[in-house]
Amino acid sequence: MTSLVTEDSWEGKSWVESANDATLGFPLQSLPYCSFVSTSALDATAHLGVGIGSFILDLYELAHAGALNSLPAAIRAACSAPQLNPLLRCGPPAWSALRRLLFDLLKDDPTSDQRDEGNAAADHRRIVAASMVPMVRARFLRPVAVANYTDFYASIHHATNIGKLFRPDAPLLPNYQWVPIGYHGRASSLVVSGTEIRRPHGQFKLPGAPTPTFAPTLQLDYELEVAAIIGTGNPLGTPIPISEAESHLFGLSLLNDWSARDIQVWEAQPLGPFLGKSFATSLSPWVIPMDALRPYRTPLAPHDPAPLPYLAETSSAIDLSLEVLLSTTRMREASLPPISLSKSNLSDLHWSFAQMIAHHTSNGCNLVEGDILATGTVSGAIPGSQGCLLEITQRGQHPIHLPNGETRTFLEDGDEVIFRGHCARPGLPTITFGECRGTILPAI
Repeated sequence: MTSLVTEDSWEGKSWVESANDATLGFPLQSLPYCSFVSTSALDATAHLGVGIGSFILDLYELAHAGALNSLPAAIRAACSAPQLNPLLRCGPPAWSALRRLLFDLLKDDPTSDQRDEGNAAADHRRIVAASMVPMVRARFLRPVAVANYTDFYASIHHATNIGKLFRPDAPLLPNYQWVPIGYHGRASSLVVSGTEIRRPHGQFKLPGAPTPTFAPTLQLDYELEVAAIIGTGNPLGTPIPISEAESHLFGLSLLNDWSARDIQVWEAQPLGPFLGKSFATSLSPWVIPMDALRPYRTPLAPHDPAPLPYLAETSSAIDLSLEVLLSTTRMREASLPPISLSKSNLSDLHWSFAQMIAHHTSNGCNLVEGDILATGTVSGAIPGSQGCLLEITQRGQHPIHLPNGETRTFLEDGDEVIFRGHCARPGLPTITFGECRGTILPAI
């Protein structure tokens, strides 16, 4: 099959009408990936899909209908897999080739008569239309098999806000502005958005108590983060130079690093986060390709002091608007909408994804396809931009007052936390990151 569009431009509209609806955020220029099961299908087989308008383009069905025959066999086989890992292993040229072909198949061509039964473009359109599933009839799964998960501390505003709570005279530790700090998380408890989160038990010490206790956490929190999905890794012992770092990135997703603050503060010294973090991490079902985000780049925030040479960054940040919303049980029972708790932007990060990759691999650590590097909590410099309750409520000292009369210092059972994200620029389509949701269940 030959390409239907030959120009290099990514401009244009789709013949899928809902893709041109700016309120949906799934335009032709985005084409994010997901793993899903069609709820109307006879079996429950997971397929890879691409979001377009209000539909998911089923890559398994598209490949088996012959619409991808112009692509190499390895890419076609990867499109038949249930998760992204085989496609990630194919590398950047393959990612670009598949994205280009999907764009061409979905772009509206007003010069072609789609009613002509002998028209190749019309035949392609019918194949594609037959491979679409309405999003409302899809159950989403984790889009990638994650072997390793690293959580960074890349927001200097978050680090400063947290530091002020525990070290008012010296909020930033001496190493913060020199090294991208992170810890190795737990990949086995990483779940897809919508999975309910069980309140964890743990050991913590109440104020004034002579000994610690073991009980359900009293300080359950969320952390607004963005996950970078590693596409191709590096051999053990071979660092990735910062100039090549972003070529190893496949795409970005929303991520919620659930945190039990009372457990975390008791156990964190001297080795850092452990059981206060490892009980659950929620990942959005959508992976937005890095290629789709190129038009939404923005200059990096300046570093002072300048980083060491191996971290000297020359690329750019991503103008990604983020929002946290909260819905309580009582709010849902009263049919009240979720309340917005904060808004921030990914471009406020102190450390970029390229710097995270370069530092992570600087000692020869090998990344593998599907690894997740998370930003840590994304907070801004102004009130209303804090990415977790620990910051918003000042460690529980200043409760949030909700419109229905409820208050919150930390999360209560039945609370649902919703993350949203989008990229927008004048003259460009809005690209949504979808949602990352989780509802708190009581401890057992």
